[in-house]
Amino acid sequence: MKEQDITKRRKIKNKIFHALIFLCTLFGIFILSILLFSILSKGLKWLSMDFITNFPSRFPKKAGIYPALLGSLWLIILTALISFPVGIGTALYLEEYAKDNKFTEFIKLNIANLAGVPAIIYGMLGLAVFVRLLGFGRSILSGALTMSLLILPTIIISSQEALRSVPESLKQASYALGTTKWQTITGVILPYALPGILTGTILGLSRALGEAAPLIVVGALAYVSFIPKTPFDQFTVLPIQIFNWSSMPKKEFQNVAAAGIIVLLFILLGVNSVAILLRNKYQIRMKD
Repeated sequence: MKEQDITKRRKIKNKIFHALIFLCTLFGIFILSILLFSILSKGLKWLSMDFITNFPSRFPKKAGIYPALLGSLWLIILTALISFPVGIGTALYLEEYAKDNKFTEFIKLNIANLAGVPAIIYGMLGLAVFVRLLGFGRSILSGALTMSLLILPTIIISSQEALRSVPESLKQASYALGTTKWQTITGVILPYALPGILTGTILGLSRALGEAAPLIVVGALAYVSFIPKTPFDQFTVLPIQIFNWSSMPKKEFQNVAAAGIIVLLFILLGVNSVAILLRNKYQIRMKD
């Protein structure tokens, strides 16, 4: 077989493969567009300030998401305060301090495996440990600790990859100036790796914001007629409130659920936008 014929066949296979990937992408965009159109057409007319500030109600026109919105804010802030330092500290230890041996590899392997564990398993763990064993009850703190466990593997892995991306020449140049290991980490390694760390962390928090199954197991309520004021109060979150509305028999509640989905989408898009802005900001700073 001539070399030209082999080259032509490879080019044809390459074009076919590109076409298949493009069609898969279009299919995903098409399905997503249908879902978004359905949600927007049902929920936009129900969006208002009353919907944001009202409490849940058995009457669709009076129903609101205020307690669920505050519960989600409480949960995501506490989750960030717990998971961010623990995740980055673990990644720093594994990459900069831990010895390269079988035990360290075993830890890294298990962290990678934990990233694929179903979310409901973390909910069962949170129920057994935080709710019952430690006695935190069905509170925001129990939910935040559970969600921290859920997203910690993602934060650790993304932070490890960001730390590995730091050029070895920068580290050696820092040590050559007489700095200690800690000074090199805080002054060179962390600033360089910060865009990747922040991106991974905020994307992990986005996942926590959209999860419902672990919180149902931990004890988040489907109906809340009060505002949580402390981390030890009972709570609900937007995904659970949306699920509760979508399961109600009245058709109007389907529209209310769609409006809640729109609010949750705006929050998720806002969080992801913050991740992109922070990443770009620190990348530009490192280039300068």
